[in-house]
Amino acid sequence: MSKIKYYYDPKTCKYERYERSKWDVALNSLGFFAFSLLLAGLFLIAFNAYFDSPKELLLKKENKELTFYYEAMDDEIKRLSSMLEDLQQRDDNLYRVIFESEPIPSEVRRAGVGGADRYAEIREKGLKQEKMIVSLRSKVDLLKRQLYIQSNSYDEIAEMALNKEEYWASIPAIQPIPNEDLTRLASGFGMRIHPILKVRKMHEGIDFSAPIGTPIYATGDGVVKVVKTIFGGYGKYVEIDHGFGFTTLYAHMNSFDVKPGQKVKRGDKIGTVGNTGTSTGPHLHYEVRKDGRIVNPVNYFFKDLSPEEYEKILELASKENQSLG
Repeated sequence: MSKIKYYYDPKTCKYERYERSKWDVALNSLGFFAFSLLLAGLFLIAFNAYFDSPKELLLKKENKELTFYYEAMDDEIKRLSSMLEDLQQRDDNLYRVIFESEPIPSEVRRAGVGGADRYAEIREKGLKQEKMIVSLRSKVDLLKRQLYIQSNSYDEIAEMALNKEEYWASIPAIQPIPNEDLTRLASGFGMRIHPILKVRKMHEGIDFSAPIGTPIYATGDGVVKVVKTIFGGYGKYVEIDHGFGFTTLYAHMNSFDVKPGQKVKRGDKIGTVGNTGTSTGPHLHYEVRKDGRIVNPVNYFFKDLSPEEYEKILELASKENQSLG
């Protein structure tokens, strides 16, 4: 209830009631309204400084949820990448070693791509979370490319596994002549005294001493590549292509039991021991090549020897003596 105001009128010598004009009422109302607006504005500013609006609360909630799911997906991608890395290491260091296959080059494993910006379409939209979206998209795309490469690798390994039985049958894994007591290995692989030149030369195979007519056996499945007689060098010799990069050569033979193009199995008789070519006594000179490179045949004698016998034949082959031819 508004107060009633009075003033003293000297003319009437009385206190008269003060009557406000409409202008005074309007000014007072306008002042009160302006003050109310100012107070409301200050209150709103203070409120916004300490409290979020419903829209801001909703946006913050959405951002929090987006961040949570982004971090969860990022962690999942890292976990999958770690699993993929483990598969890649097993692929290169286990499976491909077993199948004697070259590992996939690291630059191929990285599955990088070049050229124009692959995410220009996302960047053009001007999204507020552009950096986060592009980062996640690029990680997913990289993982997909690496998984594709690994999938192709496993397809290749599966194909090699199907050929594994044939592979093991083709390896030259037995001694080429009967040698149960391990006494016939006369000269091993490596630097040896040449029987004629009497100087140290590389001996590219191993020599088995045996009487003329002793049977010679194919050391692995394959196809006879060469059956040939020359007056020096190897004399009468046979060469067998076993596939998978393996070839074997049997030299200084006396007779042949095979012909070029003939398929043979491990243990099949291919001829007999002789004393032909550059030979100083009846023996078999035996060589193994892998991918065209001469290798030590003793390293492949694992099919018909016990561990103890294998150790003994390694010892015999390591002795540096004179070859037989």
